[in-house]
Amino acid sequence: MKENNGQETRHYQQAGVAMTCRSFEEYVSMFALQDIDRPDGMDILDVAGGASSFAATAARRGSKVTAVDPLYEMTLEQIAKYGAKEIEVSTAKLAELADKYRWDYYGNIDNHKANRERSLQTFLHDYGAPEPRVAYIAAQLPRLPLADDSFDLTLCSHFLFLYEAQFDYGFHAASVKELLRVTKPGGEVRLYPLVNFRTELYAHLDALRTEMETAGAESRLEASKLPFLPNSSDVLVFRKLAKGEQV
Repeated sequence: MKENNGQETRHYQQAGVAMTCRSFEEYVSMFALQDIDRPDGMDILDVAGGASSFAATAARRGSKVTAVDPLYEMTLEQIAKYGAKEIEVSTAKLAELADKYRWDYYGNIDNHKANRERSLQTFLHDYGAPEPRVAYIAAQLPRLPLADDSFDLTLCSHFLFLYEAQFDYGFHAASVKELLRVTKPGGEVRLYPLVNFRTELYAHLDALRTEMETAGAESRLEASKLPFLPNSSDVLVFRKLAKGEQV
């Protein structure tokens, strides 16, 4: 597909919000997490993580983890079926666009698919357990049924910014404010990637950072350790300021 000026416009096509199945190791790399295995553990929130295994693995390693996604209204069997289909569909799409991505981390498309399948199984094992290690809550941005100042670390992967065409700036601003609301003073909100499906940087990133700084958070960009998508080399980090603290 080409635009009128002849420039190539091939990009990942997505209708609706996809279920994601990413691993603990991917989260650590893409979010550039430094102290995830703190001796005292952490209160962690994973928003829109779908069937990713990060939450289950982080909980097994000593953190207290809450995961929020509207998909958690589904049964174990429904998620297993939906997740397996999503992996097949997404792998086929990626294979057609393989030349557009960086394969340093995964090596090849087969490794990428196998990683998704392992992550899904790890998720299902915890989600279906009689006493899951993770608190799974069926909810969605921009409103979360969680108390103020609850988490040391709040993560949102492959949702905000990526679906720029579906969600306007108002939704993004309200969502980030909500993530900050439930994060403890001094805690961090980390968002990745900062591009849409066309791998273009989110158009209103500067305005969003300015608005959040006005609302009581300082922001910075950190280098991601998993730049799979073009132009996805940075993680956006908001640190929630303590009362009386200024940017």
